[in-house]
Amino acid sequence: MSDRTPAAGRRAPVRPAAAHLSAEDLAALRENLNEQRAFRREQLRRLAGPVTSRDEDLLRQRTAGQIEVHIRLVALARMVLSDVEDALRRMDDGSYGSCLLCRRPIDRERLSIVPQARYCARCRQAEEARP
Repeated sequence: MSDRTPAAGRRAPVRPAAAHLSAEDLAALRENLNEQRAFRREQLRRLAGPVTSRDEDLLRQRTAGQIEVHIRLVALARMVLSDVEDALRRMDDGSYGSCLLCRRPIDRERLSIVPQARYCARCRQAEEARP
């Protein structure tokens, strides 16, 4: 995902990460991310858990569509888990809360809704609008 990068190879000035977030905001966001990580790990454990003979019977009865849904659920859970773990790493290294494209702060409201957000709303919309 790469749109709006500064011209001629220049990088946007790096602003202090998360300077717009209070210690309480960061603690609440970290707690939310840790809860999401635990949920996704449990979800993956259940989706990929050991197969019993009863489960094998159910698997044989599944339609191709049900199998596709299962595969997509696993892929989505893995993707979200990866995003959550990346956000926790950014918290640890001090870069959390800054857009990875424009380096501007990501709005607190956006982070409260999507705490693993990598991009500010403006960069995200620009990327989604690309054909």
